[in-house]
Amino acid sequence: MSVTTQWIEIDSDDGKFGAYLAIPHTQRGPGIVLIQEIFGVNEHIRSVAEQYAADGYLVIAPDLFWRNGHRIELTYDEAGWKRAVELMNATDITKAQADIKLAIDTLDAQPGLDGGIASIGYCFGGLLSYLTATNGLVDVAIAYYGGGIQNHLDRADDIEVPLLMHFGEQDSHISLEAVEKIAERFDTNDNVEIVVYPEAEHGFNCSHRDSYNQRAAAEAHGNTLIFLAQEL
Repeated sequence: MSVTTQWIEIDSDDGKFGAYLAIPHTQRGPGIVLIQEIFGVNEHIRSVAEQYAADGYLVIAPDLFWRNGHRIELTYDEAGWKRAVELMNATDITKAQADIKLAIDTLDAQPGLDGGIASIGYCFGGLLSYLTATNGLVDVAIAYYGGGIQNHLDRADDIEVPLLMHFGEQDSHISLEAVEKIAERFDTNDNVEIVVYPEAEHGFNCSHRDSYNQRAAAEAHGNTLIFLAQEL
């Protein structure tokens, strides 16, 4: 299935920022706001947006680092990691949530939107997807190896939408103790599902990284599509 892609501009109180928009061949479908890793809306994130568009979703990936530079794209080498951490630390989460809300509004205004809107985030974006759910901005939320979620469990009772979280068993950035803490907090919430993938490292979904795990990535994508089909 072919998809149509373009960069668009979104107005905010602080100025304009870019977002990568991917539309399926049918021009119609439910929506996904795709939330970047700490490496920006780079080639990998754009390919993920196109993948979900090929799956039949209208996808928008907002550039959340725009206040620090135009369409920042980082690679996964040592210099890229260093700059990525700097940008993450410089990002105001409240402003990032406001940008995500504007991206959701932009997606909601698309004539082909047919159904609800989900958030899917990776790494730092996984945390932001979780917070997007706590703020009631989407109908469904999915977080891939969301770092720091265990530090925001005071917002757990605000989750009123279906939430799926993917974690790697061998994640060197998110300990199994952190995952267990999250699982324990949501143990009685039937809306929340947590899947841990054996032998998977942090970033297991990204084929541009040494930590890519093809089996875990395939299983997580399949689980995500099933979850979206059931809940969105």
